[in-house]
Formats: sequence, structure tokens, C-alpha cells
Amino acid sequence: MCDHLFVVTGGPGTGKSTLIEELARRGLQSMPEAGRAIIRDQVRIGGAAVPWGDRALYAELMLGWELRSYHEAAALERPVMMDRGIPDVVGYLTLIGLPVAAHIEAAARLHPYNRLVFLAPYWPAIFTQDDERRQDRREAEATGRVLGETYARLGYRIVELPFRGVEERADFVLARVEGER
Repeated sequence: MCDHLFVVTGGPGTGKSTLIEELARRGLQSMPEAGRAIIRDQVRIGGAAVPWGDRALYAELMLGWELRSYHEAAALERPVMMDRGIPDVVGYLTLIGLPVAAHIEAAARLHPYNRLVFLAPYWPAIFTQDDERRQDRREAEATGRVLGETYARLGYRIVELPFRGVEERADFVLARVEGER
């Protein structure tokens, strides 16, 4: 188990990446989110692996990205904040009604993170959409719910982030990360 890898998950537009940027500013190491980078690359090259295209291929690319991030972060010695994790791929497939292939489920089980997972709940005050984040409010809420259920099913303890500004959220996370060390 990689107790020093802490996942921040949740639906789109819930402040995950902003929080992780703040934690990095405070000295924590971090790994970026797969989805947004994959979408940018696929759009740039005219690829089909996007959520509004070949969703199964998109999930496979996310899995590859998350596995690489996991191995890179596992080699570090200090706490690392993960902008999503391998179980997010399981949750994504569940959310869109595609089967979760055995190798994806195996990857989620064979690559454990710290059992404490931070869930950013849907927050109307900060939710936004853009070219890469096209989900509406309903889908954003459902995503957060499914991801929480997925991580819980895999044995993680879910801690919801408070509806507070980024500095207060960062304080909240840092206090819990320190408590886990």
C-alpha cells in the first residue's frame, strides 16, 4: 500500500484541481488529472477517445495515465496529492453504464492509495462548464455520488471536503494528511 498517496476525487467543477494547486503551492507534491489532459490531446489530434466519442477508449487512456501517475508518485517519499485515482476509471465506467473490464477492476485493487480519500461534493457556487468539462449539474452530482460509492466499495474511507474557500479546504486536507502520518 502507498500510504503517502492521497486521492482527491469528485464530480467535475467541484474544485479538486484548484485545491491540489493550493496544496502544491504549500509544498505538497501532486499528480495531475488524466481526463482533462486526454481530452485536450484527443481534440488537438482529432482522436476519438473523448467522453462524447469513444468512451471505452477514453477510459483505457485514463487507466494508462492513472497507472503511470501511481508508479511515479509511489517512488516519491513525501505525501502526494493525486488529482483522481485508478478507481475513478471504475466509477466513470459505472456512471456511463459500460462494463468494468476485469483488468480495470484488478488495477484498482492492485494499486492501493491511502485509505483516506477526499471527495469534493457538487457545489453550485463554484460549478462551471467549459469546452472540456461539458457535464451539466445533474451529471456532476451523479459523478460525485458514483465515485464516492466506488471508493467506499473498494475499502476507502470517504471524507467530504467542506463548502469553504480553497485556503480553508487546503487547511482541512493538510490537517487530515498530517493525522495519517
